Amino acid sequence: MSRFFMCCLMVFMLVSCTEKKDKIPVYAWTGGPGQATDQELRTEFEDLKDKGIDGLMYNGGHNPETYKRVGALVKEAGMEFHTWIPTMVQGKNPKIDTSLYAVNRKGESAFEKPAYVDHYKFLCPNKEGTYDFLADLYGSIAAVDEVDGIHLDFIRFPDVILARGLWEKYGLVMDQEFPEYDYCYCDQCTSDFKEKYGIDIKEVEDPSQVQEWKQFRYDLITNLVGRLSKVVHGKGKVINAAVFPGPSIAKKLVRQEWDKWDLDAVYPMNYNDFYLEGPEWLAPITKEEVAAVNGEKPIYSGLFICPKPENKTNEKDPENHGLLPSEIGAAIKGSMENGATGICLFTPGRMTPEHWEAFEEAIYKDYSKKEDNN
Repeated sequence: MSRFFMCCLMVFMLVSCTEKKDKIPVYAWTGGPGQATDQELRTEFEDLKDKGIDGLMYNGGHNPETYKRVGALVKEAGMEFHTWIPTMVQGKNPKIDTSLYAVNRKGESAFEKPAYVDHYKFLCPNKEGTYDFLADLYGSIAAVDEVDGIHLDFIRFPDVILARGLWEKYGLVMDQEFPEYDYCYCDQCTSDFKEKYGIDIKEVEDPSQVQEWKQFRYDLITNLVGRLSKVVHGKGKVINAAVFPGPSIAKKLVRQEWDKWDLDAVYPMNYNDFYLEGPEWLAPITKEEVAAVNGEKPIYSGLFICPKPENKTNEKDPENHGLLPSEIGAAIKGSMENGATGICLFTPGRMTPEHWEAFEEAIYKDYSKKEDNN
C-alpha cells in the first residue's frame, strides 16, 4: 500500500470523524424486553446506536430489576437510558385504590367507564394516594444505577377534545367539551376548587367557560410534576416528559401547561398527521415550544413515523399514519431551525430502510444557519 494512499485514507477517516461530531441529538421511544435474550437486546441497541440514536426512552413496566438489566445493555451500547413510564394512566393494581381514579362531569369513574378506550383509566392528580403511588414507583426506579432519567408519559387529564385527525376514528365531532370526556369532578376536586375560587362548578351551566376551572386543573398537574421532580432529583437523576404540542394545543386538549413544569427537558409529541398537518407544521409548532420555555430548557421534537408508507393513503386508522421517508427531512429541518435541541422518534420500529436513509442524511446537517439548508 503506497504512502500516498495511506495519507488519503487517514484524511478520509479524519473528515468522517469530524462529520460525525456534527450530528444532531436523537432519542427514541421504544420498549420491551418481552422474551428477548440479552444478546438479542444487545444487537438491537448496538444497531440503534449505529444508526444515530443517542438515548432511549424505554417502556419496560414497573419492575426496577427490568430497568437494571436493560439499562446495563443500553449503556454498554453507548446510549443514555431513560425509563418511559405512564403517570396518570394506571390499570387495575392492588396498590391503587379505585377511589383514586378521576371522575368525569357525568359522575363516571375513569376506572369503571374510561373514555375512548379501555386503557384510559386515569388517576386523579389531586389525591394524595396518587402522589404516594407515583413517588414510590418513580423513586424506586430512579434509584437504579443504570437509569439516567425518568420520562413521564400520560402526565395529563384525558383528552377533553381529541386531536382533529382522530375524530373520524371515534365517530365524534368534538367542537365543544362534552361531559363524558371532561375530568376531574370528584368531590375533592370540586370542593377544593370551590374553597379557592368560591365557585360551585357543578352548578355552572357550561364549565368550559370558567377560566379559573381550567387553571385549577392545569395547576393540579403542574404541582404533581413538581413533587415528582423533587423525588427524582433526590435520587440524582433527571426528569423529563412526553407532552402534547404547543403548549397551546396541550392546554386545550389535555390540560397540560407544561411550560410551567419543573423538568430538565421536554419532548413534545409533534405528530403532524394527528392535526391534519404536513411536515412543514413542525417549524411553527417547534418555534412556539422553544419560545414557551424562553429557550431555557431543551426541546426534543417528537416525530411520528409511518410504518407502511406504501399504504398510507389507504390506511383508515390515523395512528398508522405519520411521516413518510420523503417527509422526515423536512420535519427534522423545521424542528432544528426553530430551536429544537434534537428530535425523538416514535418509534424506531416503525422506520423503514427508506426512512433510515433519509434520516441519516438529515441528522448530519448543520441547522445553525437557515440559508445553508435550503
